Amino acid sequence: MRFTAFVLLLASPLLAQSTLQQQIRSIAADARGKVSVACALPDSNLNCDLNPHAHPPMQSVFKLPVAITVLHQVEENKFTLDQPVRFLKSDRILPHTYSPLQEKYPEADVDVPLRELLRLAVSISDNAAADMLLRVVGGPAAVDAYIASLGVTGHHLRDGEDGLHRAIKIQYRNWFEPAGAVQLLRRISDNSPLNPEHRKLLLGWMEETPNAPHRIKGELPPGTVVAHKTGSSGTENGMAPATNDIGLITLPDGRRLAIAIFVSDSKADEAVRDQVIARIAKAAYDEAAKAGPRP
Repeated sequence: MRFTAFVLLLASPLLAQSTLQQQIRSIAADARGKVSVACALPDSNLNCDLNPHAHPPMQSVFKLPVAITVLHQVEENKFTLDQPVRFLKSDRILPHTYSPLQEKYPEADVDVPLRELLRLAVSISDNAAADMLLRVVGGPAAVDAYIASLGVTGHHLRDGEDGLHRAIKIQYRNWFEPAGAVQLLRRISDNSPLNPEHRKLLLGWMEETPNAPHRIKGELPPGTVVAHKTGSSGTENGMAPATNDIGLITLPDGRRLAIAIFVSDSKADEAVRDQVIARIAKAAYDEAAKAGPRP
């Protein structure tokens, strides 16, 4: 009887989950959609997994892998950060998109330093700037290949912002497994493929982002440093395909918690979707801070 009970205990998916995973699953139910989560913290057994190998649409999360690929090509001397890049008329995303660059230069035909395009794409998620970077770097296939070369799995990029604006279904062609997103964040934090100067620039841009302050950062202690990249879709027929945030949270002891949270096909309103991400991030943060480094 005891042996049978032990086997049943191991066989129960709910009991096999960590307390944190159960808490995350409970929070995720409020999204009324699909939620996928992964996290990683060096020297710990922290486990946030909830559908970590799902294929949620990235939306603007793709701008982070693009920026890393561009910086890699700078280090290969293909470009310089101060190099001017022509903003072509064909780079515009019409009739309208979120792009302070395009709003400033509605007719295009100006040169923009590569460094500024990177800042615009990563920090404020400028759509036209991101597509210019994608053009310069060699397109989605070049980004996919470089990210895979870093040992990161589950990254699938097929379209830039211009494509995403054509039809709502197109965004599902761009996906990132949460487990893969965490792999990329850990590479940035622990074993960066970029030199110290470019890594510092990238993290600075990720820390300065004003977008979606109520997601990963929403319930963390004031002053917590978060380097992150968000992604958001519109809402159609009461459903939001993508509300995302991936990032590195600096813990009180200086370690960085990598976390990726994707809310897909949600019928909840934006405030609830943001709260789901914030509460999941806070639960992971609390568990990580409480556990401390593994002996």
